Amino acid sequence: MAKKQAIIPVERIEKAILIIRGQRVMLDSDLAELYGITTKRLNEGVRRNVDRFPDDFMFQLTEEEYTVLRSQFATSKKGRGGRRFMPYVFTEHGAVMLASVINTPIAVNASIRVVRAFVRLRYFLASRKEFASRFAALEKKYEGHDEKFKLVFEAIRRLMALPEPRPKPIGFKPGKK
Repeated sequence: MAKKQAIIPVERIEKAILIIRGQRVMLDSDLAELYGITTKRLNEGVRRNVDRFPDDFMFQLTEEEYTVLRSQFATSKKGRGGRRFMPYVFTEHGAVMLASVINTPIAVNASIRVVRAFVRLRYFLASRKEFASRFAALEKKYEGHDEKFKLVFEAIRRLMALPEPRPKPIGFKPGKK
């Protein structure tokens, strides 16, 4: 690892936030990279301070969950240089707690960015829910008025629908990072 770490944009951290078991989490390997340490060192710090990480801060993936992630991210198979243990994932609170366990300047700075990414994501989801409820009220108000309104409401509903999560494409694409 390099001694100096470039500042990682919040947008990149947002992309590392996954939804597993209905919770927004980050993989131990992604957090280790952000905090400027190896995944092994991060997990050692967690083991030494396990009482700081209750189940709502961190949990270990099952084989099935890991298989799904591995197929999406195209990581190596067990026994071929990949992970030997199921990864841990950390919620927003777990990521913040990690910064106190790791306690390096990079970890503190990165934890601030991680919290900002989680907050931005939460704000986006909340504003979307608020818009959806206002839209439903408006739709109910004009229900049965005009067929043109109905078509407009249907078009807006299609635009509001969240796209199905797609696995990340595998392969090299020149010019993209």
